[in-house]
Amino acid sequence: GDFGGGSMFLVFGILAALVERQNSGKGQVIDAAMIDGALALSHMIWGMKGVGLWSDERGTNLLDTGMAFYDTYETSDGKYMAVGCIEPQFYAELLQGLEISPEGLPNQLDPNGQDQLRKLFTEKFKTKTRDEWWAIFEHTDACTTPVLTFTEAEQNPHIQARTGLIDIDGVVQHAPAPRFSRTPAGIPTPPPNEGTPIETVWAD
Repeated sequence: GDFGGGSMFLVFGILAALVERQNSGKGQVIDAAMIDGALALSHMIWGMKGVGLWSDERGTNLLDTGMAFYDTYETSDGKYMAVGCIEPQFYAELLQGLEISPEGLPNQLDPNGQDQLRKLFTEKFKTKTRDEWWAIFEHTDACTTPVLTFTEAEQNPHIQARTGLIDIDGVVQHAPAPRFSRTPAGIPTPPPNEGTPIETVWAD
């Protein structure tokens, strides 16, 4: 609500109003409420509910652990792997990585077969450590990834390759985004240690 539904939608509104002003020459008030932004960000779920694909019962839906192929699983070292292979070709790669034959299994989307599949996946993931599973799935399209701590995320090769995190005075934080080819953003500076005198702020 604060970030995605509030500030991000407000910034989007400001930028859209600036573009419109270039055409009309007129300004306008931007009304950006967190609830409006949060509702917009949850549009996919409202759409699924509208066509009967989302139930109010928690844990029974496609994206809320209702399906065995969209959940997290504990590994032998007490860590976790996240699984999100909705498309059948990705699901097939999950089964291959887990060394599970699809023969005799319930259909991937069969709600009555999810308990069986979840039990099978739970038992399989418990046989190896998180990093052992990541070595198996890293270069596949199984949509199966390790659940990382924030400290571990700093060492993630993809994040490092994009320089997605930066260190400012010992504080690790996200790099400016999105990125621009012609006008790249500068590195943010640390906050000042002392307040700015009010007469300086209002000086001409």
